[in-house]
Amino acid sequence: MKRNVSGLLAPAAAVLLVALVVAAAAGAWPPFVAVESGSMEPTVERGDLVVVTSTERFPWGGLVGHAESGAPTRLGGTGDVVVFNLPDAQRRPILHRLAFRVSAGEDWTDRADPALLDGDCDAIEACPAPHAGFVTYGDANGEYDQSAGIAPIVREEWITAKALGSVPNLGWFRIGVDAAITRLGLLPTAVGVGGTAAIVGGFGAVLIGRIGRSRDEP
Repeated sequence: MKRNVSGLLAPAAAVLLVALVVAAAAGAWPPFVAVESGSMEPTVERGDLVVVTSTERFPWGGLVGHAESGAPTRLGGTGDVVVFNLPDAQRRPILHRLAFRVSAGEDWTDRADPALLDGDCDAIEACPAPHAGFVTYGDANGEYDQSAGIAPIVREEWITAKALGSVPNLGWFRIGVDAAITRLGLLPTAVGVGGTAAIVGGFGAVLIGRIGRSRDEP
């Protein structure tokens, strides 16, 4: 019985161990973000899993917009792609690219790409900048977030992590779990996911055992 229980729990423990190792290396928790929209296509698509790190984690420390000299290449473009939370707690975190840093009171449209603006500073609520922070955008969107009304100027303290890379389609599981938590609650979802992982792991262990025994038989 103890061996059977251990075999059922082993897959879940292995997944947790991998997540903890990645989190320790990245300096962020959770170390993965599931993409829920197509605003960063074509490099990052809905359902992809993005690996993130702390904004100050060596050797990827600091935040760099795409318009700055020496901007790093991140996820198909230049400049850091970051995760930020808006003060409105009802909204989901946003994964978008940093354009450039602005100062409080600045008419930042003077430095902006005209193709990503809908009008001049007088027509944009986030201009002049009410506080210091960043102008941001989604690679697939036609405007800066601040021009489209998606987000105000993003304060640096709102930024929780930045992206290092992505894995196609692995984020669907995370999206499903989040949807289940919203609908059913945390505890029922945890029980369901843990039970499913245990059952799959148990069947896998049995199958591997049978294959091994069949190979040993003359």
